[in-house]
Amino acid sequence: MSELATVGIDLAKSVFQIHGVDGNGRVLVRRQLRRSQLLAFFEKRPRCLIGMEACAGTRDWGRRLQEMGHDVRLMPPSYVKPYVKRGKTDAADAAAICEAVTRPTMRFVAVKSEACSSVLVLHRTRDFLVRQRTHIGNAIRAHMTEFGIITAKGTQNVDRLQDQLDRLPQAARLPVSLLFDQLAETDERIGRLTEDIKEIHAQNETSQRLATIPGVGMLSATIIAATTPGVDNFDCARDYAAWLGLTPKPHSTAGKQRVGRISKMGNRYIRRLLYLGAMAQIMLRCRLKREPGSDWLSSMLIRKKTKVVAIALAHRMARTIFAVRRDVTRYQPQAVAA
Repeated sequence: MSELATVGIDLAKSVFQIHGVDGNGRVLVRRQLRRSQLLAFFEKRPRCLIGMEACAGTRDWGRRLQEMGHDVRLMPPSYVKPYVKRGKTDAADAAAICEAVTRPTMRFVAVKSEACSSVLVLHRTRDFLVRQRTHIGNAIRAHMTEFGIITAKGTQNVDRLQDQLDRLPQAARLPVSLLFDQLAETDERIGRLTEDIKEIHAQNETSQRLATIPGVGMLSATIIAATTPGVDNFDCARDYAAWLGLTPKPHSTAGKQRVGRISKMGNRYIRRLLYLGAMAQIMLRCRLKREPGSDWLSSMLIRKKTKVVAIALAHRMARTIFAVRRDVTRYQPQAVAA
């Protein structure tokens, strides 16, 4: 009797679709399983290749199935979609996953550990609170502008408006003061999460090595260390930069090569942090007022716009991150010729 060699699982909240084939590609299993039945289905079966789309909850299932000895591989949903034959059904999706996971050119997503997932939750929660703080600050500005009270730009200047509450009408003071209270609570929560990230950074050797790269701070180092535990899935540094969406998007036909803007694919949070780190390096260079043309960055600033140079510098930072992760070493600046 043939045994399962490859299984595709279409995940859902309560009902999962299973599609399994043997070594010759003959379909052996095509059925639905309840959430409580999934682990029992694979518990007593020999080791097999299991494919799933990377989505919410996938990594938890991946860790559990790996503990049973199975080879679990996660794939981006956009890479699985071309293998769907026709129609949109759970059975068709599971069959497409089962076929896509065996392709030699398929790119996979790493099954992250609980520690890495915890760091991701920290960063996502902090980023959510930062956006929420911006919304609250904008609401305070808008309400107080109705009464002719304004302040300079920047989140740090919103607190100055609190001293002007007495200038508001009695009916408007209470709602605006509640917004100020919520803003203070949000700042406190952001600070607590930032301290937790600092502790993780101090205990993570990989994060500390990444922080030696100019422009890569604590936030960038910790999220990169958690998001990409290894760079074995990338053939070269450019592939890693392309995964972050920092490479030009090509559009070529009939032998004509056309290169457009960056693709902006991949992790938007990491890409934004690298861009902000690149802008910080450019601002530092402008304050130091180094001699124009003395290095790559100075020569680029002469020929290109600042934000274009920031993207190019973020691309170089991504390549450096790949080299640091691959070689398991710290950043070593190149010697500059006199």
